[in-house]
Amino acid sequence: MKNKWNVILAAIILGGCSLFSNGINVFPVTTDLAFGAQVAADIDKENSKNLLDSASNSVIYRYLYSIRDSILRNNEIEHENKFPWRIRIIKDDQTLNAFCTPGGYIYFYTGILKYLQSEDELAGVMGHEMAHAAKRHSTDALTRQYGVTIFTQLLIDTQYHDLTQIAAGLALLKYGRKDELQSDEFSVRWLYNTSYNPTGAAGFFERMNASGGQRVPAFLSTHPDPGKRVEKIHALHKKLGGKSGNKYEERYKQMIKYI
Repeated sequence: MKNKWNVILAAIILGGCSLFSNGINVFPVTTDLAFGAQVAADIDKENSKNLLDSASNSVIYRYLYSIRDSILRNNEIEHENKFPWRIRIIKDDQTLNAFCTPGGYIYFYTGILKYLQSEDELAGVMGHEMAHAAKRHSTDALTRQYGVTIFTQLLIDTQYHDLTQIAAGLALLKYGRKDELQSDEFSVRWLYNTSYNPTGAAGFFERMNASGGQRVPAFLSTHPDPGKRVEKIHALHKKLGGKSGNKYEERYKQMIKYI
């Protein structure tokens, strides 16, 4: 355990020269990478029996990675070449959720993959989750919660016990209103530069809103409510020019059979 957190501490200290320059995020990007790798390792271990193996499920994984690559290829995304943007699927048909750890480790539950109805919806959700990592919302939240206190404590005590709890909590982090709206915004902006319908995430939000909030995923459980988010998504789409795109409904129906 000590060696594990020494690696994270080293990442923080090595990037420390720029910590206090912008007054916003006291953690350097290297911390996102270190935290993300550890959180992903913990998630993989906890879900070892339910993780779909990428080798034996190569068709669906290639499909998901092709969507990811389209988003990355057509946009200038922060840390595009620094973060791994790795994708894993967790076998759980009852959970409608997707999330991305700091540093770009993306997770989808089979529940949400089966609930989505088209490829543009999946691309919209993926873009939203990728934006949380690219915009560094997790370490922004840690900065707001702990600020300089945690950095100072780490310099004094390399075995700072709260670090384990902090990293574990990142996987369960609920983002605030500002972060969710920013992720919605960049989902639209990034999809606008692809062949997809730029408002793909809105279709999913609308259906969830119409269902009365049953089985609401984590990224819809915080303010603002899905209805307001849909309005903002369509307003931004119109502002950008209202370009239409493809939903790829039939292709999605065929590919989803592989999970």
